[in-house]
Amino acid sequence: MSKHINFLGKRQFAAIFSGLLLIVAILSLATQGLKLGIDFTGGTLVEIGYKKAVDLKLMRSALEKSGFDDATVQHFGTAQEVLIRLKPKEGKSNAELSTEVAAAAEGAMSEQGDLRRVEFVGPQVGDELTEDGGLALLYSMFGILLYVAWRFEYKFALGSVAALAHDVLITLGFFSVLQLEFDLTVLAAILAVIGYSLNDTIVVYDRIRENFRLLRKGSSEEVMNTSLNQTLSRTMMTSLTTLLVLIALSLLGGEIIHNFAIALTVGVVIGTYSSIFVASPLVLALGVSKEDLMVTEVEVEGAEFEMTGAEPGNVDRMP
Repeated sequence: MSKHINFLGKRQFAAIFSGLLLIVAILSLATQGLKLGIDFTGGTLVEIGYKKAVDLKLMRSALEKSGFDDATVQHFGTAQEVLIRLKPKEGKSNAELSTEVAAAAEGAMSEQGDLRRVEFVGPQVGDELTEDGGLALLYSMFGILLYVAWRFEYKFALGSVAALAHDVLITLGFFSVLQLEFDLTVLAAILAVIGYSLNDTIVVYDRIRENFRLLRKGSSEEVMNTSLNQTLSRTMMTSLTTLLVLIALSLLGGEIIHNFAIALTVGVVIGTYSSIFVASPLVLALGVSKEDLMVTEVEVEGAEFEMTGAEPGNVDRMP
């Protein structure tokens, strides 16, 4: 016998929990903001090649001792090549920065490296990326609102978009509170979280719609609780298997995708939570009922037919 959990009976506690998380996230974003990476702030890229493999930990330690605490170091192409990203420093040109970085790196490697590339990413490019990233989030939210309203009903559309905004704000707040670097890979993770969370929510909404049409007895809350329990095993299995991969990436994937994996991990956890405790309770609070999702019945030549979306030509004519 399957276990029945009264999810919607706990919606008040979930609302308080979500409210606290949102308050912390919004306050942190408003006061200290995000720690933007070089993709958004602009800065200098320095590529150096060596004859032997580079130990990234020693390289970072040497750069920190030389005053480059915010430098990002990663392998580029092979283990003998490194790409160093530096944020802008007032009063220093690209040539001066690259010379100082090469000197600090030489101390870590005990050999002189081959300075292969020095590039400057201007702050104007960073501003454009910031604006385009924000517009991408807004456009995706608007498209989701239209899609869910067309496929289900406007109350479901409002619930799904509110849940997505909840997930995005909390994930951004997590990065703001811990001051983890926010770059383009993390922005890509945020967009992926939107897709993952929406998929989970749509699965739950599909079952709610089916049960509203199949179950003739029970209130809206009871029907929705039944739907949440029926989709629970699928939701948990999908989330757990995804989390196993993301945890492995965050621990073993290296610095270049570390924050990307963290953003997705937080997003998957919050997205799973919101599909159960945010999206559905919001729809219930908006007053969804069986009448909103029942199939319209029409009479054709004395017989009743359900309008299921089939083309009129597919209905057999009565003699």
